[in-house]
Amino acid sequence: MLTRDGIRLDADIYRPETDSKLPILLMRQPYGKAIASTVVYAHPTWYASHGYIVVIQDVRGRGTSEGKFELFANEVADGKDTINSVSQLPGSTGEVGMYGFSYQGMTQLYTAVHQPTALKAIAPAMVAYDLYSDWAYENNAFCLQANLGWAIQLAAETARLQGHETAYQQLKCASGNLPLWDKIPSLPDIMQQSAPDSFYHDWLNNSLPGDYWNKLSPKNILQDIDIPMLHIGGWFDPYLRGTLNLYRAMKARSQYPQYLIVAPWAHLPWGRKLGNIDYGMEAQNPIDEIQLRWFDYFLKGKDTGMLAESPVSLFEMGSNQWRYFDDLPQDKAKVYYLASDGLANIRQDSGELWEYLEEEEISKETLDQIEILSSQALLVTNLVEFQATELPNTIDTIVHDPWRPVPALGGHSSFPGGSFDRSSLDCRSDILTYTSAPLEADLHIVGTITVEVYCTADTPSFDLCAVLSVVYPDGKVLNFTQGYIRVDSPKTPITIPLQETCIKIAQNQCLRLSISGACFPAYPVNPGTGQFPHETRLMDAQIITLTLKSGTDYPSRITLSVKERK
Repeated sequence: MLTRDGIRLDADIYRPETDSKLPILLMRQPYGKAIASTVVYAHPTWYASHGYIVVIQDVRGRGTSEGKFELFANEVADGKDTINSVSQLPGSTGEVGMYGFSYQGMTQLYTAVHQPTALKAIAPAMVAYDLYSDWAYENNAFCLQANLGWAIQLAAETARLQGHETAYQQLKCASGNLPLWDKIPSLPDIMQQSAPDSFYHDWLNNSLPGDYWNKLSPKNILQDIDIPMLHIGGWFDPYLRGTLNLYRAMKARSQYPQYLIVAPWAHLPWGRKLGNIDYGMEAQNPIDEIQLRWFDYFLKGKDTGMLAESPVSLFEMGSNQWRYFDDLPQDKAKVYYLASDGLANIRQDSGELWEYLEEEEISKETLDQIEILSSQALLVTNLVEFQATELPNTIDTIVHDPWRPVPALGGHSSFPGGSFDRSSLDCRSDILTYTSAPLEADLHIVGTITVEVYCTADTPSFDLCAVLSVVYPDGKVLNFTQGYIRVDSPKTPITIPLQETCIKIAQNQCLRLSISGACFPAYPVNPGTGQFPHETRLMDAQIITLTLKSGTDYPSRITLSVKERK
């Protein structure tokens, strides 16, 4: 097809042999149309065999399509032109649905901006609502590993299409071993030499929210659209923030169904095993069958029963079962306070998490324990109503050494993602650990988690990484959510939003919070100078001393959203 400015866009079309008119499923993607996102979805022939004309299109400047590829820049206009074209395909009903994840999810949102009449429903998976805070940066920290790896991949494909073999070879080698130790670590030489036109430079240079991000973010251009959306995310996907923010925004204003599915997946793969955990048969990828029911309803008018089901499906890790809700739950908050004897970076029995209990929740056994611990001058819980005692004010200190920054391990921000045993990592003296007593009953965490800490540093800027893990009776420590923040104007307490989650922590297991000053290479090493990553030389990085206070005067704490199972 030709766009309004005369650029030819190519697509593969899959259709069953039938005389019946069929609706269309469209995917617009930048990786070569033959791939068709089969890293997570069924092949287009599967969808075609269920009565659809499936169109997999190379976006402008990718695959065999003409024009210059500019990340997201042409997807609004080209998406609308594509809908107008494919809705006229012979043998079609003229009604279109779109599916795909990541970039392919974003093209759905851009295409929907002008509300094409033929576009009836979409299924965006793993997307950004605000491109700055949901994708490129997390709490003002540049997502180095994800952004650089993706930029190198796209740049290598550009070099291949242009026949630049040397540049392709260099970029392909770099993709397997990210160049993280160049003069400017966040801007390696290969990106300047072999990919000078990459979007990466704009992303890196625009370190704060502003006009650049506003022009590209769906948040700012989707204000008037209304269309049925099937939102798909993963608990360990780096763009889960975007999926949930988009869902919440559409749910608040849409007159059409907004359905949400979140499973224990990273950006890829989507399946039952991730990291060190097998989540069981229930975690196998159901998305193809669900999408078929979704599009059968909106494009074929079939009553698939889907709209009679709960609109929010969340996979609960720990129990390894699906939980169903009418909306994202925001129920009771549970608070754990940080307490320590000042050696939380040295001894794992020194930093503790104390559960805050309301008066009616406190048992006689708890009060007896408080009295015993108080008499021994040990840590006690902060029970304000009783004024039984107070948490002692304590200082924990760690030293962040840029020569050996705390490494990333799993989670949502690094590759590979997921849960890994971090028991040996937590033994490092530049990580503070705070661990609860074994739980007396199962704890069901669903939704938001925040960590508030009274933390300062001896430099103008510093980073904080907070990781929540389950500690098993056998000593295994498996992370399940985390958050990261760059702090340039220190004010205490510092609030770190963690990745939303859904997990059951079983009776006799413990909850652990691990805090460090780095998570490399998921995020750049903060030099401590206040410089942004694009201007930070490798030799600029300073040793940073971080001081975390806890106690009655400095109530550092974790706040969990919990919803008990009925």
